[in-house]
Amino acid sequence: MTEPAVVVEDVSKKFRLYKERNNSLKSAIMRGRRAVVEDFWALKHVSLEVPKGETFGLVGENGSGKSTMLKCMTKILRPDEGRISVEGKISALLELGAGFHPELSGRENVYLNGAILGLSQKEINRRFDEIVDFAGIGTFIDEPVKNYSSGMYVRLGFSVAINVDPEVLLVDEVLAVGDEAFQRKCAEKFADLKHEGKTIVLVSHAMSSVQSICDRVAWFEHGHLRMIGEPRDVIEEYTGNVHVDREVDGDGLRWGSGQIRLTDVELLDGQGRAGTSVRTGERCTLRIHYDAPEPVTEPGFAFFFNTINGMPVTGPNSVAAGCVPDKLEGQGVVEITVDPLKILPGTYDLTVFVADHTLLHEYDHRQNWLRFDVERGSIREDWGVVSISPHWKVGEMEGGT
Repeated sequence: MTEPAVVVEDVSKKFRLYKERNNSLKSAIMRGRRAVVEDFWALKHVSLEVPKGETFGLVGENGSGKSTMLKCMTKILRPDEGRISVEGKISALLELGAGFHPELSGRENVYLNGAILGLSQKEINRRFDEIVDFAGIGTFIDEPVKNYSSGMYVRLGFSVAINVDPEVLLVDEVLAVGDEAFQRKCAEKFADLKHEGKTIVLVSHAMSSVQSICDRVAWFEHGHLRMIGEPRDVIEEYTGNVHVDREVDGDGLRWGSGQIRLTDVELLDGQGRAGTSVRTGERCTLRIHYDAPEPVTEPGFAFFFNTINGMPVTGPNSVAAGCVPDKLEGQGVVEITVDPLKILPGTYDLTVFVADHTLLHEYDHRQNWLRFDVERGSIREDWGVVSISPHWKVGEMEGGT
């Protein structure tokens, strides 16, 4: 059994919420009573262990207690009940650049922030070039950070924190800082830390990142620890619980000239039942209802599937498929059927539009019209967002010795 790096034993944490506050001695005397307060328990009797070298995710809705737990691990907050022990040097990526002084240069802030995180001047000297290169600040390193863009600011803060060489890294919602190129560098850095055997505790709402990075995941709900397990299993339970009562609501973001109107959307599972969830590896049908008050020649329909973080998955259209009617008029439906569905478990958004045959002049565009869940089915792959259904062969080459 791997020795634990983080041990949380029966931890509870409360905050005092003031319903009526006396802001001065005079108001207290005039009101003749004390302020009215209520105890809010952000964590309730939570126990867990994180073995050394494991990447451990904390997920849950806003206010579930996951960030409070992380701050208790960093000793920013002290539990009201229970105890937490962390073995090894800690670095926390909570609010990037929180220790920066706006009037000081980037160079001066690197030394200041590095000292706050426990590095000696000699250690900072040795890592300085690596920190600046990772942040991509360049010649701006000697400019006051008050002149930095928000992206430069957080990149430098991230770079300082990530280069402390911690044994335990605590991360709260900072995986999506900077531009796409910098995010790739961050992902590579996290992969390097994992390979070096560092312990990482991660709080994030980005389920795809949690799925790809973490070894195990804990789900928090209203201060309680609901479940700990494999990332795929916990994320499926969490997203299924969050979205179980999802409905299609309103028009959302919508535009178009109006010659054809998209009026309704249905998602049908392998048994033909309408709902907001389907299973990977099974039959799936999307049915769109439309209304064309006047004749429209050669219209084209397009469907776009994105992850809830906005990453494109696929975007089939009827023009590329050669399914373009000469004319549409009145009410009707358009269907696409996928059999089997190869999108892997997760939560996705569907965008639909109808346009002329060039797909440039849009009659009706409904952005993120339907949010739906793909649950685990006959395809058992765990990584990525789509299965390529490969055929495996392992063994000697023909004619080999």
